[in-house]
Amino acid sequence: MRLLDLVTPKDLSRVANLQLLAREVVEGLSSGRHRSPQKGFSSEFKEHRPYVAGDELRNIDWKAFAKSDRLYIREFEEETNLKCTLLVDQSGSMQYSGDRSGGQSKYDYAQVLAASIGYLLLSQQDAIGVVTFDNQPRTIVPPRSRPSHLTAVMTAIAQSASRRSTDLGEAIRKISPKLKRRGLLVLITDAMSDLESLGKSLAQLRGQKHEVLLFQILDPDEADFPFQGRIEFRDLENLGRREMVDANSVRQRYLAKYEQHQTQLRETCRRHRVDLVEVKTDRPVVEMLHEYLSQRRQRP
Repeated sequence: MRLLDLVTPKDLSRVANLQLLAREVVEGLSSGRHRSPQKGFSSEFKEHRPYVAGDELRNIDWKAFAKSDRLYIREFEEETNLKCTLLVDQSGSMQYSGDRSGGQSKYDYAQVLAASIGYLLLSQQDAIGVVTFDNQPRTIVPPRSRPSHLTAVMTAIAQSASRRSTDLGEAIRKISPKLKRRGLLVLITDAMSDLESLGKSLAQLRGQKHEVLLFQILDPDEADFPFQGRIEFRDLENLGRREMVDANSVRQRYLAKYEQHQTQLRETCRRHRVDLVEVKTDRPVVEMLHEYLSQRRQRP
């Protein structure tokens, strides 16, 4: 049975809307720039050449200048066989949305981000695939580079989030055997899970020679805990669990725990040579991607 046989007209409408949003993001990345950012994910450093008048200053290798006192330009070449798999977290915690995000949940943001990356890579003829997951893999779309593959990619991304909980590390360990060929893995999640377990899974992926990029999607509420007075919190991954707390009395403890978690996550990613991009849902996707791709191109 084909993937499209499983979706309703309403689902297809959501796919079309998501594809439109992705196209707008990709077009926004290109606006106002002399060179397309579309080589951002799949370009490699090739060689140096001497600087000549008219070259863009942003392409100068300042480290080489410091060593040789000469100006050199870093040239890149585009890979034509990049294979990327988007790993999109559909667990219950991704459904959270705060007032400052305009009603947009973390999963809504993750969908637009994943769709934009997929659209971007397919437009430059790279192969893109998707695995959606909560406590286990849900939908698997293997990487393909043909234009007609876009519908299958968007259909997988457009699925609704679940109400299930997840151990992120354990979920990745279940996905890992299904990633047959090494490539770029883009993990899109809130990473609100056990980090020791996650670290073991990242080590496994790196041991399989995958390059791993982790976009951590957070609502601004999770970063600064703006709540006041008595408030009821509901566990999105266990709908029967509710708890009434005095926000003022728990704020400092929460913020300390949050910062401890973030520090440990950064160290875990650094140790396993995983790119970590911390993203809040009140920041436009196009702005965030523009900054990340620019930084990625400038790396040695």
